[in-house]
Amino acid sequence: MERARDRARTATRRRGGIQSARMAALALLTSVMLAAGASSASAVIVKLSSGKTVSYQPLRGAAAQSLFQPFAPTGNLVYHGGPVMTSNTNYAFYWAPSGSPAYPSGYQAGVNRYLEDLAHDSGGSQNVDSVAVQYTNSAAEAVKYDSHFAGAIVDTDPYPKNGCSEAAICLTDAQLQAELKSYVSSHALPKDLAHEYFMLTPPGVESCFDSAGAECSAGATNAAYCAYHGYIPVTGGTIVYANDPYVGGNPGCDTGEHPNNNLSDSALMGGLSHEHNESITDPELDAWYASNGEENGDKCRTFKASSEFGTPLGTASDGSPYNQLINGDEYWYQQEWSNEGSACKQRSAVVKPQVTKLAPKTGPAVGGTAVTITGTGFTGATSVSFGATAATSYTVDSGTSISAVAPAGTAGSVDVVVTGPGGTSATSSTDLFKYKSPTVTAVSPSSGPKAGGTSVTISGSGFALGSATTFKFAASVAASVNCVSTSSCTVIVPSRAKAGVVDVKATVGTVKSPKNAPADHFTYL
Repeated sequence: MERARDRARTATRRRGGIQSARMAALALLTSVMLAAGASSASAVIVKLSSGKTVSYQPLRGAAAQSLFQPFAPTGNLVYHGGPVMTSNTNYAFYWAPSGSPAYPSGYQAGVNRYLEDLAHDSGGSQNVDSVAVQYTNSAAEAVKYDSHFAGAIVDTDPYPKNGCSEAAICLTDAQLQAELKSYVSSHALPKDLAHEYFMLTPPGVESCFDSAGAECSAGATNAAYCAYHGYIPVTGGTIVYANDPYVGGNPGCDTGEHPNNNLSDSALMGGLSHEHNESITDPELDAWYASNGEENGDKCRTFKASSEFGTPLGTASDGSPYNQLINGDEYWYQQEWSNEGSACKQRSAVVKPQVTKLAPKTGPAVGGTAVTITGTGFTGATSVSFGATAATSYTVDSGTSISAVAPAGTAGSVDVVVTGPGGTSATSSTDLFKYKSPTVTAVSPSSGPKAGGTSVTISGSGFALGSATTFKFAASVAASVNCVSTSSCTVIVPSRAKAGVVDVKATVGTVKSPKNAPADHFTYL
């Protein structure tokens, strides 16, 4: 968003003769734009009279162009130290009291289905949410594609008295915030950086930033925006929200491409997807934005189909193009900015995974070591293996990082390989994980005659399967070794000339087990 990052300190620029509250608000908007530099961009951060700050998506058309110049896509997003949403659980918040205008048929169900679809494909690389995983916070925690739909909320509280006069029903941002805070509090709903509330009002219910009414929603007088996002600091946390007023059929926000043949498509195109992606990468307006102030959605709000939406994947049954296929459903909405490649993208590139670093590189053969795997192409990873054995567990933290737990393994080095949509990583010297020496933790039975011949089960870790592990009872090698796992082998005890207690040692390759008395003892009788 075009923003003055010292927005809280920038005074409103007043020109001679500007006396009205409306002109003062417009001057505030102008000052924020000018503070960002001579090259006006495609969207704006606005500090409201209440002191709150929001980030909005402007309308298309002449009115928008008179204030904004389409962005020339140069310059990547830069991190400014604020938080990101490492997961996102979303609510569709419909504020529709009795007697309010009705939503079009299927509108609410269509929006809900989109959020459900987004959750269904969570973690993959199929849609634009996968582009955001490259952005991290100060603790190197990524904006994971970890999306959930908490459900639809229908708020039937009556609308307050109009706070603005630019529409028959006109609500200010302060009124929207007050209602959301009240509802969240009274219903004990989450208020943190892992949840977002999308406020979707019916047709004819418009909004303005404040009572001056200089910048309002698409269907109001002084229309300036399609949607916006912001946050509300509250006791015990933060409420992340977006205002998505109804924009169906309004050419400033809705291009008319409805692949689902439903006006719910206008909500996505008119800002819901845009604000969602800006919220997860910049929820408090102090995390990821470019040097001119634009967030990841703004940089692709170019007013040109080729750069804003990209190349269609196909054509829906009603003739509309679609550029997103989510849980098998077709959608058409804008791309998002990627620092990887410095371009607007519909989805992350599907590339073959590559492992470039492990930390740590060694661990006990019994397994359980937490390993951070660094590399590329990890988005949507479907498996992680240590040699031929699957990791005990793993989490894809970002497209470049995976947290895994090493399984039990055989003493020695194995390749750690990652498989994803782009294939399986090639083995190399950078993916080697070394299991430490084998261990003997039990011998059962733990005694037998000097003549040998007793069949015993040896428990431990790091054993090579089959007969590749050597076991010695003192200096004598056991016969008929059969290791059925890395932790259990059966052997035939060799003979010994005299009675007594001996150590049982395992050797895998050239690596020997350490002494582990008395667990590794066998007594000749």
